[in-house]
Amino acid sequence: MNILFVCTGNTCRSPMAEALFKSAASRKKLDVSVKSAGLFAPENGKASLYAVEALFEKNIALNHSSAPLSKEKVEWADLVLTMTEQHKHLAEREYPNHQDKIFSLKEYVKGKTGDITDPFGGSLSDYQKTRDELEHLLHQLADKLSGRAR
Repeated sequence: MNILFVCTGNTCRSPMAEALFKSAASRKKLDVSVKSAGLFAPENGKASLYAVEALFEKNIALNHSSAPLSKEKVEWADLVLTMTEQHKHLAEREYPNHQDKIFSLKEYVKGKTGDITDPFGGSLSDYQKTRDELEHLLHQLADKLSGRAR
């Protein structure tokens, strides 16, 4: 299964989600490929320093270059998971033939709407809170995909 995480600039939330989910999927031995992109991301931008640091605290390396969302990435993905409802709506509008596989992360995991807080421009503490929120949801996603949903 190919999973694509999407946020705004692909420097904070979606790369953190990509790295955290790769770690969770590896522990569950899931057969998945994972990428991330941003709706308004530059090509080859750097991940936020605090995103790197917040993941390092969990012993997860983040060696990341930002990438814009593209038709090729959406077609590659079996599942496109956005960080916010607005990201979902923008992606659906841009790629109407793929609406059936585009969900917000909270919608797909919890079955209800909601956004992942954007730590951009915030403190390390803000990034840690976002990391922890993502980590919790991504463990639930790994459980769901492995057939052991709680």
